[in-house]
Amino acid sequence: MSDKIYEEQFKPSQEVIEAFVDFFAIVGQLRRDCPWDREQTHESVKHMLIEEAYEALEAIDERNWDELSRELGDVLLHVFFHSDIGASGNRFSLLDVMLQESEKLVRRHPHVFGDVEVENVEEVHVNWARIKQQEGRKSALEGIPRHLPALLRAFRIQEKARAVGFDFRNKEENWGKVEEEIEEFRSLDAGGAPAGEMEKEFGDLLFALVNYGRALGIHPENALRATNAKFERRFMHIEKRLEEQQKAWADVDLSEMDGYWDEAKAME
Repeated sequence: MSDKIYEEQFKPSQEVIEAFVDFFAIVGQLRRDCPWDREQTHESVKHMLIEEAYEALEAIDERNWDELSRELGDVLLHVFFHSDIGASGNRFSLLDVMLQESEKLVRRHPHVFGDVEVENVEEVHVNWARIKQQEGRKSALEGIPRHLPALLRAFRIQEKARAVGFDFRNKEENWGKVEEEIEEFRSLDAGGAPAGEMEKEFGDLLFALVNYGRALGIHPENALRATNAKFERRFMHIEKRLEEQQKAWADVDLSEMDGYWDEAKAME
């Protein structure tokens, strides 16, 4: 973008610019001089990008800001690394990556960089969906990666549907769908339905729960990740108490396990 449409106060300091240049040069030299870095491809390191992103999420969950800073550096490294691989194959460069993303951010935020006025977040979502359709997308659901975890993908599908007006009118209607799916699932279970049918209905129930949580501003991945962590803490407390008493799992019954579970719960 040749015309600077952002405000001067947001221009980075010379220190940041120099750090960017150094980072760019370091990655370039690694790719030239390190045998391992040199032989890598987009495919060989793609899994590492996902791992680094999840490590950054874990730092956020733990509110460990020093660790988050380090993990974001690892994520940024992969952006530079893939860009250098792209440049070496004459496919694209880091400059292409930044220019394309900058142009997209400006285009999709006319209420910031243009004359469009919005009154609330909902209008931002509606405008966002309209702009993406104008970009030539055949479906409002395009652009959702198929490799996303299923709960996260369900959430993103529902967000995109909402942006074009396909949503329940209120949370009561939304919850009614959850109850409907619960009853259908219980009915199949009581009737001894085949496992395949049960799985499909269970998926419908999960989808409805994700949608209700979305209506309440609850992100399913965040919620389930927190619950998983909570279960792990309490379960490990049970293990600790058994170890203290030199007992194995087979030596205690469920009521004793529940007692230790309640101890862990009280400690939180």
